[in-house]
Amino acid sequence: MPNRPKYRWGILAVIALTFAVVISGPGASLAVLFEEIAADLHLNLVQIGMIWGIGSLLAIFTGSLCGALIDRFGPKRVLIAGILLVGLFNSLRGLAHDFSSLMILVLLVGGVVPMVSTSGFKISGVWFHRQLGTANSVLSMGMALGLVAGSLLAATTLSPALGGWRPTMYFFGVLDVLAAGIWLFIDPLPPKRDAPEGAGAVPMREALGHVLRLRDLWPLGLALFGIGACQQGMAGYLALYLRGIGWAGPTADTALSMVYAASLACILPIGFVSDRLRSRKWVLLAAIAVMAAGTGWLSAAGGTAIWAAVVLAGMMRDGSVAVVLTMAVETENVGPRYAGTATGFIMTFFFLGGMISPPLGNKLADIAPGAPFAFWAALAASGILLLAFLRPRISSTDPQQIHS
Repeated sequence: MPNRPKYRWGILAVIALTFAVVISGPGASLAVLFEEIAADLHLNLVQIGMIWGIGSLLAIFTGSLCGALIDRFGPKRVLIAGILLVGLFNSLRGLAHDFSSLMILVLLVGGVVPMVSTSGFKISGVWFHRQLGTANSVLSMGMALGLVAGSLLAATTLSPALGGWRPTMYFFGVLDVLAAGIWLFIDPLPPKRDAPEGAGAVPMREALGHVLRLRDLWPLGLALFGIGACQQGMAGYLALYLRGIGWAGPTADTALSMVYAASLACILPIGFVSDRLRSRKWVLLAAIAVMAAGTGWLSAAGGTAIWAAVVLAGMMRDGSVAVVLTMAVETENVGPRYAGTATGFIMTFFFLGGMISPPLGNKLADIAPGAPFAFWAALAASGILLLAFLRPRISSTDPQQIHS
């Protein structure tokens, strides 16, 4: 393969853009379109929280399964199938006529998203087993880019231009079909002679059984539960909260976009630092602490302080997830061989947190409008306790991997 270093970075860039177009852009659009959707479908705040969180329910069960499918059949087939399914269900959201139908369609979208996300991280693990922190950070930048674009454009540009929230959903489906078409002409994996040892196909039962027995993955998954709960809850509630305390709609949407923009600006430095330091764990602990502090501050901040809290809450948002996923692949007895299954397994915890926290947090708004932020901050901070005493054992397959 000519110019192999440039090719692998090109593959990484295409994956990052796929994440933005297929996963995070349509997902972020839902948060800023909720006011319009709620008026059309007559939804209350708790129902909005349930819809925002329900997308993670199926992913709890499909996350590990998708990882095992990828390790068995290869990421390209699963990736293309996943993109097409996400596009189909994204489009069908525009046909929802009540709370139940929209919730079912959001549930289905979430169930097939791991086919796309886990495939991307598997490809990254095969190409970049010596620069995995930086590579995964680039993929997280793609996620953040889609979040920024979706939250900025969906309600203020796309919906008015296309004629409402329903045509906006159809538009996202068309983009997904185009993305799948691009991948038909791309070979995402290196030739077998260049692939890292053990990167070949693995029987699904073997992969799932092996990963479930790795005790070092469980604390990472539980920490990711708190991170996912904090991120999903705060993102779905922030724009509604700011509108409720008197902010104009476009300004509230801009604040949500600022969360994602702050994340986008910090992802790559976090990954680079974690590759250079001798411990990813302490980088992760610091990231969680900053995210929890910013989210908790939102519960009491007012005026211009809200902008500072928004930036603080967003800075480590996606970078922390990238570090956790990197630590999982680098865990002893994982490596490229079980990268897909391990990634899918710990992302199951992320989806579980993202499903539970929005309706629970939104319900706390009955006590005080800022109470949900304190709840989500506490869930994120629980990850610090889980990881503080973790001494991860690093795979010996790559002598250049980073030790804690």
